[in-house]
Amino acid sequence: MNAANIDQMVPVTILTGFLGAGKTTLLKRILSEYHGKRIAVIENEFGPESIDNDLLVQDSEEEIVELSNGCVCCTIRGDLMRTLNDLRIKRKAGELKFERVIIETTGMANPGPVCQTFFMDDDIAEYYRLDAVITIVDAKHGMETLDKQEEAQKQVGFADRILISKKDLVNEADYAALRSRIVHINPRASITPVNFGETDIAALLDISGFNLNTILDIDPAFLADEHPDAAHDHEHGHDHHDHDHDHDHDHEGDCGPGCGHHHHDHHHAHHDDEIGAFVFRSNKAFDPERLEEFLGGIVQVYGPDLLRYKGILYLKGINRRMLFQGVHMMMGAEPGKPWLSSEKPNTKMVFIGRKLPQEIFTRGLEQCLV
Repeated sequence: MNAANIDQMVPVTILTGFLGAGKTTLLKRILSEYHGKRIAVIENEFGPESIDNDLLVQDSEEEIVELSNGCVCCTIRGDLMRTLNDLRIKRKAGELKFERVIIETTGMANPGPVCQTFFMDDDIAEYYRLDAVITIVDAKHGMETLDKQEEAQKQVGFADRILISKKDLVNEADYAALRSRIVHINPRASITPVNFGETDIAALLDISGFNLNTILDIDPAFLADEHPDAAHDHEHGHDHHDHDHDHDHDHEGDCGPGCGHHHHDHHHAHHDDEIGAFVFRSNKAFDPERLEEFLGGIVQVYGPDLLRYKGILYLKGINRRMLFQGVHMMMGAEPGKPWLSSEKPNTKMVFIGRKLPQEIFTRGLEQCLV
């Protein structure tokens, strides 16, 4: 995809978040304030009042399409695909004018199939550029929602940016606890408390979260939680520590090593969230063939449980960093900037997913090092 093409593509923002967290408030504000830009909004839930905008498109029938290769995790939204293709045809014909699209998902929706729609359908992939997933979390009810709904954890895990609403309704300690929990589900999304009356809208609309060339930022609080001596034992990044684990052994009978069910309850207890993250780092180079083979295999097995993964890779024989990222089973890589003579080449990868067996990933990746 060359840069000229990217500039002509229509950027798309996916706005997701807990019920009542303020998605509609934010959306109204974007529509009222973003003067001079026309935005097509696709909603698949309608509240009591519909937003008064001539470009609002409603998707009422939710439909998940499984692809013919039988891979259950590569699902796309058939309703969304049709709507986007209709908008594309009308825009090309000059019947509709809009510069970007915002998709507001229902409070209970898993963003996965919505994201995959942009990679799986060729017409859509060529015309639209998925910019970012923005997730709104309600500070007051966030903890409870994360406890009760795995979909809410997925919304946090998929996000490129997390906005926390209603912070004024909680005390500082409760906010810090919620923030810490979110970081452990998703250490690569920036977290910002927002007052929707004052948010800088422009800062939400060109994030480029799905571009490979963006820097891999990982929340320093997450890295600090890993033990400093954990070069070969990355367990501590994967904080879903046990409270009572007998209710969720649903790993097809075999709950292998490292699936998050190990009992070390030192440093502050984290919630036992199904969705969590871990980081792999190394100063040694990867053997490119072995790495490709290993990642291909991991994605085949764990694709349904991988939400987002991203990395900057140090590969043997290549004097520039390789950038890679994926959503479920779809993985992409491209060359990045050359390593400078002053920097020490190294690898940093973050995996966000559902009960990922960290030891299997870590050992496998270590075996791909030269």
